[in-house]
Amino acid sequence: MAATPLSPTARAVRNVAFVEGVRTPFGKAGEKGIYANTRADDLVVKVIRELLRRHPGLPPERVDDVAIAATTQIGDQGLTIGRTAALLAGLPRSVPGYAIDRMCAGAMTAVTTVAGGIGFGAYDIAIAGGVEHMGRHPMGEGVDPNPRIIADKLVDPSALVMGQTAENVHDRFPAITKQRADAYAAQSQERYADAVKTAKIGPELVPVATRSPELGWGLATEDEPPRPGTTVETLAGLRTPFRPHGRVTAGNSAGLNDGATGAIIAAEDTARELGLPIGMRMVGYAFAGVDPEVMGIGPVPATEKVLARTGLSISDIGLFEINEAFAVQVLSFLDHFGIDQEDPRVNPWGGAIACGHPLAASGIRLMTQLSRQFAEHPEVRYGITTMCIGLGMGGTVIWENPAYDGTNGSAK
Repeated sequence: MAATPLSPTARAVRNVAFVEGVRTPFGKAGEKGIYANTRADDLVVKVIRELLRRHPGLPPERVDDVAIAATTQIGDQGLTIGRTAALLAGLPRSVPGYAIDRMCAGAMTAVTTVAGGIGFGAYDIAIAGGVEHMGRHPMGEGVDPNPRIIADKLVDPSALVMGQTAENVHDRFPAITKQRADAYAAQSQERYADAVKTAKIGPELVPVATRSPELGWGLATEDEPPRPGTTVETLAGLRTPFRPHGRVTAGNSAGLNDGATGAIIAAEDTARELGLPIGMRMVGYAFAGVDPEVMGIGPVPATEKVLARTGLSISDIGLFEINEAFAVQVLSFLDHFGIDQEDPRVNPWGGAIACGHPLAASGIRLMTQLSRQFAEHPEVRYGITTMCIGLGMGGTVIWENPAYDGTNGSAK
């Protein structure tokens, strides 16, 4: 019996490239933060314009879509921010845009969503990004959770308070002590400070004009949240706001932050056509759900899922960029996979505990750093970006290093 011929509309999956990512400096949320008087959508505009400025070989009309994530889609983070930011940034009116939300993994989902369109052939090139102005829009502003979520005992009430979910992860894994969490947090601060001193962090930052009623105009050129010189001893004395005698503190958690990120995502053949750099190549991605009460463990099943789908193992991964919403969440991932918490492959430039976590923006920060680390490490073939997600989820993307030279004789 003759084989049924393929449909004439069938199309091969194309390689998807992460061209480059940029971000604003991250600020502290609140009236005293650097962005207290700056609109969220203007932060996104700065990012989009910077991406186009850095890549003059990309004709703006070639951008097929703009996907911008925000967790709290209200006020200056609302009104289909992907479209409004594209217009404000000066992209042609022919370029569409949309908004996206997967809480902390918003920007990560923006990337994977446009990557799916590129791989299928619906797009050639897109801009993905994320923004969160937690000073203007605290998490949960304007939401109306269905009372049945609690009344029908679908989740424990602690699932709606991220700090309490982190305490729950400590309960589930008693080997992850407060002392270990504090040690990891101090390490993040130290690694971040070293990365700034050596100019590993800095080239991806977009300066942003700021305004203060008291001080006038200024220019944000560096992250505001870091606390250089943090030690385990100083962290030990911090209060535990989510539980008396708990383990989660402001020192071993990411803060409340403002900021925006963005990246150019393209078909690899389109990037080569336009002379765009290929920072890394997408291998696969996965999202997974977990109990909302312990949302911090989400990266574990998401990583296992994408490893199984791609045929790789954790031993194939040579670099890890793990979002540091809470130290305990990172440590639960490392313990599961048997990775030491001081492993130099893990967040080598520090993480969100130091530089901040503006919710929906953070996924592209992870990707931007991994891409730049790949360029420094041609002996590494694969890396991952992974993060926990509120309401009980995790997301992981595996990336391949285009600079991999195979000289170490292994997949890592």
